[in-house]
Amino acid sequence: MITKNLYVKLSLVNLVNMITKNIYEAKTQLSKLIQKVIDGEEVTICKAGKPIASLNTYNSSTKERQLGLWKGKVKVAKNFNETSKDTIDMFYNE
Repeated sequence: MITKNLYVKLSLVNLVNMITKNIYEAKTQLSKLIQKVIDGEEVTICKAGKPIASLNTYNSSTKERQLGLWKGKVKVAKNFNETSKDTIDMFYNE
């Protein structure tokens, strides 16, 4: 029971520090809300007083992918793209 009360208190603290808007307000103030997210604030969009979505900053991966890591480690059979008569019969004949 103590953990549940602690969770509720922590949740209330988070609600105090974040911006909550209903859907209509979020639509009309989207640019301002995006700027607040860029500035580091949390924005939650609510419907009928219940949170349904949140606006977060997008963190893209800037690490470049290295090509050819599997080169020489995998062999593809020569008949890879061929389909056997038995397989075709399973799908198209009864």
